[in-house]
Amino acid sequence: MERLIHIIIVFCLLLLSPVAKAQRYYAANNTPETNGPVSTLFLMPNVYPSVIMEGDTVACMWLTDFIKYSPISFRSSKDRTAYTRLIRDVKKTLPYAKEIAGIITETYEYMETLPDDKARQKHLNKMEKYLMDTYTPKMKKLTRSQGQLLMKLVDRETNSSSYHIIDAFMGSFTAWSYNIFAGLFGNSLKTRYNPYGEDRVTERICVLVEQGVV
Repeated sequence: MERLIHIIIVFCLLLLSPVAKAQRYYAANNTPETNGPVSTLFLMPNVYPSVIMEGDTVACMWLTDFIKYSPISFRSSKDRTAYTRLIRDVKKTLPYAKEIAGIITETYEYMETLPDDKARQKHLNKMEKYLMDTYTPKMKKLTRSQGQLLMKLVDRETNSSSYHIIDAFMGSFTAWSYNIFAGLFGNSLKTRYNPYGEDRVTERICVLVEQGVV
């Protein structure tokens, strides 16, 4: 078994080696002459720059950072169950947080192009109706803890609390009213995301989910 694992590791390294060399080569020759060794390789449905190395055409792909975490040692089965439940909740709410962050960015950029406050308010009312119609059925399926997690993950994606987002788009009175309503259910729109403190385990899971590990 150890020999088999060793063979697999060596095989993977051999596969990755040409790509790594190609990345270094392309980085050093990112403005080549027209007749240089850099060309284009079509790997459907994507198109990549490529280099000719010893007669072979090698695709050049920029790999994203990969964060490796050390294994978690659970003190009890209860802690393990809580961690597993948090993975489930992050998988369910993180896509919503990313969608909401994208909508916020698009809305802000579009509102910057509108001529006056009346036009901006009209667009906000339209977006509010769209969000309510689209997300209310989905939000009703979330548990209380998942709703709290979603607000924190929106903060993670936008670097703004839900309170500040509502305040920026709809005014401080509306934000205050929504926060009072959320408080009736034990939530707070002012809750901030702290990836280096109380939310460090959540951040770990978010990264692992984004990397496709869990």
